[in-house]
Amino acid sequence: MTQASVAHLKKEMVPYEKSSLKTSIRQMLNTIVPLILLWIAAYASLSVSYWLTLPIAIVASGFVIRTFIIFHDCCHQSFFKSRRANDILGTITGVLTLVPYQQWKNSHSIHHATSSNLDKRGVGDMWVMTVDEYIAAPTLQRLAYRFYRNPFVMLVLGPIFIFVISYRFNRKGAKRKERLNTYLMNVLIVALYALLCWAIGWQAFLLVQVPIIFVSGMLGIWLFYVQHQFEDSYFEHEDEWSYVLAAVEGSSYYKLPKVLQWITGNIGFHHVHHLSPKVPNYLLEQAHDETPPLQHATTITLRTSLESLRFRLWDEERKTFVSFKQIRHLLKKPAHTVSVQPVKNRRPSVQSK
Repeated sequence: MTQASVAHLKKEMVPYEKSSLKTSIRQMLNTIVPLILLWIAAYASLSVSYWLTLPIAIVASGFVIRTFIIFHDCCHQSFFKSRRANDILGTITGVLTLVPYQQWKNSHSIHHATSSNLDKRGVGDMWVMTVDEYIAAPTLQRLAYRFYRNPFVMLVLGPIFIFVISYRFNRKGAKRKERLNTYLMNVLIVALYALLCWAIGWQAFLLVQVPIIFVSGMLGIWLFYVQHQFEDSYFEHEDEWSYVLAAVEGSSYYKLPKVLQWITGNIGFHHVHHLSPKVPNYLLEQAHDETPPLQHATTITLRTSLESLRFRLWDEERKTFVSFKQIRHLLKKPAHTVSVQPVKNRRPSVQSK
């Protein structure tokens, strides 16, 4: 992909970077209202059977994901034209999803500006080590990395730690506005939860809310993980890194069944979102369908996305993710000799088209 085509591709997104007040309000109504009704239904079902409550809670967690997509758009100032409206709704949906608005907005902006840049890892993204780095790392760091990348830790312990604990504290060096917003949202969350506990009892509240938080958190982490951790991804050092190539090649098109695509707010078109964060979620599919170069992005499905669980390290020489097992025989070799065979032949990248 030439520099001219890169610049042109970004310009092609401009017509889609326009929110619609009518569509945004409709999305609020068909997302937040069902979430509230499902929560009430889950509580009412406790008097029948908890085995009825759990399925309702799982469906409700899907609407928490959809609520988070609205929150996500507000962070990018793409849901409404008004910055103030985005900030207000972002704070409200942040309370519902347990995500601090200003804190996440700032770290996520860094993620977009540095995604797939090997020299600027560490903020708003998942921990990724290269093969050489892993080989050269001390034993304790290797163990920490293996623990972090373990699917049980990532998908079972991760939702509890991130959404319930980590997000309640400010980042080191956070500015005053971000710190105050985190404090405000913590107060609002405590107030909301205290009110619900008073109204229905803390036992009933926990029986309904805990599975909703857990399942939605697990699905949220999975979506973020799988759309950047796939075999034919893109990682480069600063001198060769390209924002557009990082978007189109470093983010996947997660092709989901229509129902799941709706629930996840079209976030499966992640390559489009990374190319232009100003495109509201309800226009991502249209932008993808009407822009041929974007259709060359790596496509993954529910079945093929499961393969990403075994991708743990980035091999800079082969330009592919590999598993721990694949580099086991290299652990005693000097880091500069590391080279592993890819799992399969790589498909042609957008860059080569």
